[in-house]
Amino acid sequence: MSALPVSPDPPSVERPDGRWEQALALFDADLGRRGAAEKTRRAYGLDAGQLAEWCTSMGLDPADVSARDLRRYAAHLSDRRLSATTTARKLASVRTLFRCLREHGWVAHNPAELVPAPKRPARLPRVLKPAELSALLDRIPASTPLDVRDRALFEVAYACGLRAEELVDLELTSVDFDRETVRVEGKGAKTRLVPIGEEALAALGRYLARARPALAGAGDESALFLSKSGRRLGTSDVRRRLRVWARRSGLPGSPSPHALRHSFATHLLEGGADLRAIQELLGHASISTTQLYTRVESARLRKAYRRSHPRA
Repeated sequence: MSALPVSPDPPSVERPDGRWEQALALFDADLGRRGAAEKTRRAYGLDAGQLAEWCTSMGLDPADVSARDLRRYAAHLSDRRLSATTTARKLASVRTLFRCLREHGWVAHNPAELVPAPKRPARLPRVLKPAELSALLDRIPASTPLDVRDRALFEVAYACGLRAEELVDLELTSVDFDRETVRVEGKGAKTRLVPIGEEALAALGRYLARARPALAGAGDESALFLSKSGRRLGTSDVRRRLRVWARRSGLPGSPSPHALRHSFATHLLEGGADLRAIQELLGHASISTTQLYTRVESARLRKAYRRSHPRA
């Protein structure tokens, strides 16, 4: 099979023409209708907008785009020295865009389905050991309202395996102390009930009794976790505070909030939890996503085997 010619970069970036503007508006509205988070809509919109600019520079309307054109676009992305992960993400956005256009009758088929994504390097998520998590959580003092909040924040993150976005979206009414559950609004506006352990509930109780009233002041913010100004926390606040406490507890590197989620899933698997149950707790739409954690466990067992077996 002969190699496809690589399209040169257009001499200048052209604003998407009217037909592409309509397609992008339709795509954004469709994502909103499906309950996509605002950050997700922005990311998809940015990726789709870049394709629209490239197609406009090539004189291509949405209905004109073929799989061959999209392979040229993928080559264009590669020429920009984007990582395989970034290129794969952009092509996934393009695939979702054309799926939307096909559903609304703009195109007869989805040309992006015939464009393979570049192979991404397999990277296992970072998992903290139970002792590392204990060192992190137990060393957060209870001396100030912010300290008490942070202890509750990260106890809940690890106890429930929440994404950072899910954590900051929690409301005062999300926690049921009697039933020991947390109601989580996940991706795609899907709600799930997640059990919460005694340590996290105790930390939450201290936070609600002693710290949150001091942070809230006279405000009426409904968010569970508040900033020092009494507003809902953002995901950047969660990442920043976790870095602070990880450094103070002596953890190597800078674990992300997602590392707590990975640790939650891996520790459940190590403890004998069923993979389907972990899928439900994490809110994964597909079991294939959850199966990533079996690779983590398999890697750990292989390492233990090589270290311990006399004939390894």
